[in-house]
Amino acid sequence: MNVRVLGCHGSGQLVPGENGPVQCGTCGFLINEELLVDAGTVGSRLYLEEQRRIRLVLLTHLHFDHIRELPTLADNLVGEIEEPVVIAAIPEVLEGLRRHIFNGTVYPDFFRLPDPAKPVFVSRELLPGQETLLCGLGVTPIPVNHVVPTVGFLIREQRRTVLFSGDTYQTDALWQAAGDVDALQAAFIECSFSDEMAELARVAKHLTPTLLAEEFAKLAKPEVPVYAYHLKPRFRAQIRQELGGLGIRHLTALEEGQTLVL
Repeated sequence: MNVRVLGCHGSGQLVPGENGPVQCGTCGFLINEELLVDAGTVGSRLYLEEQRRIRLVLLTHLHFDHIRELPTLADNLVGEIEEPVVIAAIPEVLEGLRRHIFNGTVYPDFFRLPDPAKPVFVSRELLPGQETLLCGLGVTPIPVNHVVPTVGFLIREQRRTVLFSGDTYQTDALWQAAGDVDALQAAFIECSFSDEMAELARVAKHLTPTLLAEEFAKLAKPEVPVYAYHLKPRFRAQIRQELGGLGIRHLTALEEGQTLVL
């Protein structure tokens, strides 16, 4: 499984880095060139020919940093594709997209445009806990603990599976489901705030480094590589420092532009 990191932060911001400025982008992960997990960053990192290859977008939830470039992806693909792109999510997310974003006021309804018989997007409902075969991959949404209806995903390619936590606070169902997976290759786990912001993390229902370690321990698979993402750019340096002190054997804080082979 090939995972390209288009965006992996909790907001968009230019921040100092070890080798010069780093452009933090909101979450978007491109799997096998065809499947997107969240659409916070898409077209701003991909050439048009790369966008044409996208066949499926999985959305964890409706917050804007996870759907930000979905409207412009639709714009870019008008007249460029033969078959609609499938937008797959739990029913609450699909309903919210139609009501609040693609409603003809905030943005044109690309679930009907340019032609209702041949739109840019079509929707596909996902049921929590049930695997659906999409783009040759098994996709299982698992409800997590956020301030709006949100899921994490188990994504399976043959016998190899990766986990995306989605935005979450302390949760159990995700780790129980992942614990039943024999060949878990990686766990992508959100970590939005530093430990000193634990109260804000509790209210906003996000993780800190200490909470990430506690949640990962529930998996009881210390050999699984962990990729921390959704770091808020303003607190990026402090979060990365705290992550480095956790003692988790295979822990990486993701950066935009990375490609992982899992």
